[in-house]
Amino acid sequence: MQPSPATTSPGIETSTFGTLPDGREVSLYRLTNANGLSMAVTPYGGIIVSLMTPDAQGRFDDIVLGFDRLEDYLSPAYGAANPYFGALIGRYGNRIAGGEFRIAGQRYALATNDGCNHLHGGAQGFDRKLWNADPFVSERGVGVVLTTSSPDGDQGYPGELTARVTYSLTDRDELIIDYHATTTAPTPVNLTQHSYFNLEGVAAARARDEGILAHRLTLYAEAFTAVDEGLIPTGEIRPVAGTPFDFRDPVAIGARIKDDDIQLARGQGYDHNFVLDRRESGDGELMMAARLEAPGSGRVMEVLTSEPGLQFYSGNFLDGSLIGKAATPYAQRFGLALETQHFPDSPNQPAFPSTLLRPGEAYRSQTRYVFSARDAGK
Repeated sequence: MQPSPATTSPGIETSTFGTLPDGREVSLYRLTNANGLSMAVTPYGGIIVSLMTPDAQGRFDDIVLGFDRLEDYLSPAYGAANPYFGALIGRYGNRIAGGEFRIAGQRYALATNDGCNHLHGGAQGFDRKLWNADPFVSERGVGVVLTTSSPDGDQGYPGELTARVTYSLTDRDELIIDYHATTTAPTPVNLTQHSYFNLEGVAAARARDEGILAHRLTLYAEAFTAVDEGLIPTGEIRPVAGTPFDFRDPVAIGARIKDDDIQLARGQGYDHNFVLDRRESGDGELMMAARLEAPGSGRVMEVLTSEPGLQFYSGNFLDGSLIGKAATPYAQRFGLALETQHFPDSPNQPAFPSTLLRPGEAYRSQTRYVFSARDAGK
């Protein structure tokens, strides 16, 4: 943990994070807003390496999981167990059943990296790309624009996809993520961000051997997409009322995570897409999706998005074998992900909101993470 810094001018520091096996140098950009919040981003995978925010006493700590060295993010040993710490996900976040879909009757076979299914864009998804980076300072804060191109046939997808993601750290203590993409042929697109959060602060949580089960979560969703044994949606939109998936009012994540429920058993905890309640806002408009509170630190994170869904993953498959920043073993449920998105397997689910992008159209999406703190216990 670090003491509260004095108010500073927004700024960007650039350093070298490491070198890829092919010799390309990878940078690290540290963005700092006027209130001292800082975020370190590397163009490799668009990864958010660290995010320093204050607790209720003004003490700063890193609230995202990750690694100290580029080499650890490059490890090929993860395979399907790739944790995707802090990474941009594409072309398609979450799972596509059987690694295939059809467009106008034509079948497309994708790379399979989750059993027989396609997960998070495949074995060489956007999390494994070295994006182009353009840092900037604006009136509202600091940021970096990341761009990449995915060629026709990449991981089995049709069309050349050009993607742009903008991270903005504002002086209102917001992390704003703007997504944009275009294509040369019809193709499904579902971009998201895969940071794992622990709002107690990683250093403080490690010292107390504390994960995220005491975090209180609110999800503005009255339903979720039920899944089969492979975590593929069955097509059923199931109400959360009367189930362990009811987070419409704040509740500790650990309160019901061990309930006797087949859906929890299939995910070994929460690993489900929640259908956001858009009755008060139109499709594509920004709406409140989630609120997360840490009881010890008083940190609060609100999530707003233009997406129709949010994947809540409670870090079930972390097992302590991954050693993260400051030699921290990441045990089960040490961190959680709140991934704003379209629904899993939408290309094979006609009743779900479409993820198909066509030439001449633009994919646009925005998610905002808003950080604050309140006195613990209030």
